[in-house]
Amino acid sequence: MRNFTEHLISHRTSLKDALAVLNKLAKDAIAFVVDEQRHLIGCLTDGDIRRGLLKGLTPNDRVESFLQPDPKYIRKDQYTIEEIIELRTKNFRIVPVLNGEQEIVNVINFRFLKSYLPFDAVIMAGGEGSRLKPLTDNIPKPLLKVGEKAIIDHGLDRLRQFGVDDFWISLNYLGEQIEAHFGDGKERSVKIHYIREEKPLGTIGAVSQVKDFQHDYVLVTNSDILTNIDYEDFFLDFLQKEADMAVVSIPYQVNIPYAVLNTSDNEILSFTEKPTFTYYSNGGIYLIKRKMLEYIPTGSFYNSTDLMQKLMKERHRVISYPLRQYWLDIGKPSDFDKAQEDIKHIYF
Repeated sequence: MRNFTEHLISHRTSLKDALAVLNKLAKDAIAFVVDEQRHLIGCLTDGDIRRGLLKGLTPNDRVESFLQPDPKYIRKDQYTIEEIIELRTKNFRIVPVLNGEQEIVNVINFRFLKSYLPFDAVIMAGGEGSRLKPLTDNIPKPLLKVGEKAIIDHGLDRLRQFGVDDFWISLNYLGEQIEAHFGDGKERSVKIHYIREEKPLGTIGAVSQVKDFQHDYVLVTNSDILTNIDYEDFFLDFLQKEADMAVVSIPYQVNIPYAVLNTSDNEILSFTEKPTFTYYSNGGIYLIKRKMLEYIPTGSFYNSTDLMQKLMKERHRVISYPLRQYWLDIGKPSDFDKAQEDIKHIYF
């Protein structure tokens, strides 16, 4: 995945230099022409240059004479998932993202991205990972490697595949190592902010410290989950069901080795031979309307299940999203060992 700034050229760029940029972009040969403040002026392709030369322009003219002045773009503070799907369907492969001041802040490239989802992501990474000691004596669990990458890298990169570029990571135990690992996220073309827990705040309490989320929806996930969840499908299901909070749920089957009797006053009414019951457990990934986060008390220990309970009590809509893809909570040594084998075979 290339840095979006590779697509940007100044309106003062010579045609020769612009051609060099397009040549370097190869399959992604479209440049966005900007002024000194990165305000979008237009876009430039090989075709625009050919058409300009045929109209009498010369290689000595600047690129602003060749560009298309009204390119397709989206506004970071206003776009919807429906717009993204429409762009993708109509084969707009590379699209700039503008802020409220018309500055380019990102470039969507559907050759690398599956979507561009309008939510912030909070990764809870403050736990001690005590069940994985001694592996976590000197390194936080999120930085333990599964295959070639740290556990937390798998999670963050999966979200990046769906265009999420505003991240918050909660830190406590050995948190300075995680901050050093990611920095501000610039090298990954994302923004990463940090939430520092002076004391343990539960599985969602740290979220109360964030007052400047960029979107109306917030995804909260544990940092020790390995999954290839389809985040766009998750988000579309959330919207379709008009949810206030959605919980990824994991099917868990219980096999009964005997016939189960249905009785009334000791009379057998029916029975089922060796049935299998399916239950759904909490998968540690949540999608929440931003305004629902106001229920989380500031600076207090608070779990995601506390928020679920509160929202249900207040008659807000809390739904389950049964996961159909791979999921593994890396909590104990046997899970860590399983992850090392699974990563060789699971497509992420």
